[in-house]
Amino acid sequence: MRYVRFVKGAVTVTAATATCHTLMYAGFSWARGIGAGENEDNTFAGAFEFLLTTAASWVLMPLLLWFGMLVLRETGNTVFVLVGGLVWAGVSGYFIDDIDRAGGHIPVLALVAFVLLGTALAGAGTARRD
Repeated sequence: MRYVRFVKGAVTVTAATATCHTLMYAGFSWARGIGAGENEDNTFAGAFEFLLTTAASWVLMPLLLWFGMLVLRETGNTVFVLVGGLVWAGVSGYFIDDIDRAGGHIPVLALVAFVLLGTALAGAGTARRD
């Protein structure tokens, strides 16, 4: 078993999770600001910003997972990147109301579970050929 791969995966998925969570927090704050502005009579004020933020987070997660493992010189990350991206879309979509409220965040337990799953997926990848 290659324990170094688990560590690299943990670092990568933790950094990617922090980045995407911060993006969603800031983007949803931006969308709330648009919705609370001078367009109060517009029901869909801030909807574009909300959708843009959500889509950016869902696209960014697999890219960050792939790039992080690439920088750390690990190969065979297809399952890690695909499953990690899909699970992030599920977790962030499920808790979207929690992070969308003012001062809201995805519950820490859900973030920890995602990081642990990502770490396990990274460690289960194919061995690097030197």
